[in-house]
Amino acid sequence: MPVLKDLRSGQIDPERDHVVTGRERHVGGAREGYLPYPQRSLRTRDFIYIVNFEPDRWPMGDPKGLDDASTPAPDFETLAYDTFVAYADLDASPTKAWMIHHREDHDVEPLYELAFGKRPREELYDLNEDPHYMNNVADDPAYANVRSRLEGRLLDVLTTQNDPRLMEQPCRYEFEPYAGLPA
Repeated sequence: MPVLKDLRSGQIDPERDHVVTGRERHVGGAREGYLPYPQRSLRTRDFIYIVNFEPDRWPMGDPKGLDDASTPAPDFETLAYDTFVAYADLDASPTKAWMIHHREDHDVEPLYELAFGKRPREELYDLNEDPHYMNNVADDPAYANVRSRLEGRLLDVLTTQNDPRLMEQPCRYEFEPYAGLPA
């Protein structure tokens, strides 16, 4: 609480040089079987390292056919106001509707892929060079040492905290009551 109540900005406590975050789901029914999209990340001042534990799943929820460019999109109003039509882990909005309706446009297609496409198992972003997380450098040999160091730090925290994604095989979050699959 002292850090949260402190009126100063910036890094208050020198021992707190990173933040660890996790995600299992935003919308329960976003994926068939009520499956989650598990992620864990470690963010420092200069980098964010992300592990996507199930990279074969759609992070924004099942596309409901919209991953095929030949599939016609639902009408704009439906996408703008009904979260569950497609990519249900992203709330309905005019922006979501516009992106889906323009997903084949040359200048929109790469952004659509970043927003709605599947993610690799590991992501690493250099926040000094890329503050908007647009260029994943996890496979760049120039960042191999950084990736390895941040992976080690994240895995140490998850192990210390007994994170079920790391410590349980299979993980409880893949089954009832967390997901719709029988145990």
